[in-house]
Formats: sequence, C-alpha cells, structure tokens
Amino acid sequence: MQLAINDIVIRPIEFKDNERIAKVIRETLAEFGANHAGTVYFDPTTDHLYELFRKEGSMYNIVEQDGRILGGGGIFPSDGLPSDTCELVKMYLDPEARGQGLGSRMIQLCIDAAKENGFHFIYLETMPELKQALKTYEKFGFEYLKGPIGNTGHFGCQLWMKKEIL
Repeated sequence: MQLAINDIVIRPIEFKDNERIAKVIRETLAEFGANHAGTVYFDPTTDHLYELFRKEGSMYNIVEQDGRILGGGGIFPSDGLPSDTCELVKMYLDPEARGQGLGSRMIQLCIDAAKENGFHFIYLETMPELKQALKTYEKFGFEYLKGPIGNTGHFGCQLWMKKEIL
C-alpha cells in the first residue's frame, strides 16, 4: 500500500532502495553520535533491507519525496522474541523529514501492520542519544523495560521498550 501526504510518499521497500536507506540510517546514527558497535550502524543486514523484509510477519516502509529517500521504518519478528511479539526496527528519518509528523505516521503504520500480522506486542531497542525518538515512543505508549528480550545482537542499545497492541 502506498500513501501520499502532500508530496511525500510512504511505500513498501523495493530492492533499489537498499543503498539509499542504509545511507540514511547510518547518517542519522552518526548525526546523534550513536554510530557505535552493537547497533544497526555496523549490522550487515542494514545494507540488505529489501531482502531481510521478505520474511513472513515483517514489513518495511520507505518515506520518499520527489524520488529522494528521506527515511523508513518497519516491524520484524526478531529471533528469540515471543511469537506474539515483533520488533519496531530501523526507524530513521533524514533531518529535513523531521518535525512534520512523519515519524508518528510511520510508527502508526507499524502498529497497524503488527495487528494485521497477529502480534500482541511491539518491542524496540534504542539509545539515549535519540532523545526525540524516545519522546515519540513514550507518546505512543511504549514502556521501558529493565533489559533486552530476544536475540537481536544489538548489544550497543542501552534502552528497551515494549507496547501492548490493543
């Protein structure tokens, strides 16, 4: 499904997006000083998101304007999570896409996709450097956990959150 908001399009990831979305993700992490070991910055799957998100129960959307990728985000049934839980993953926006409500729109699309895929909870891992994202997650009802769940391999994330999907 493709959505258009003004001249911004939100659409499913395509193979041709791999290199450009990986660049947005890494530039965003570097911008906030969160480009350290144990994060998606060094995760080799970041360069192959189209292939990764072919897995059943997953979904990844791209934010695009005039053919330029401004960000993306999705859900994934990460290893080790309970079968009723998916992970909110690789949710990043270019600086020019922020402050327009796109992050909130992307999170809502992920929640909707999680419901459609039969999940009851959404889990995420993040870092204290991403302060604005933390505020947005809190507004959506994500609650902090004392430690990680699942086996994402992202040992560089120091914050974990979970939301029940109603």
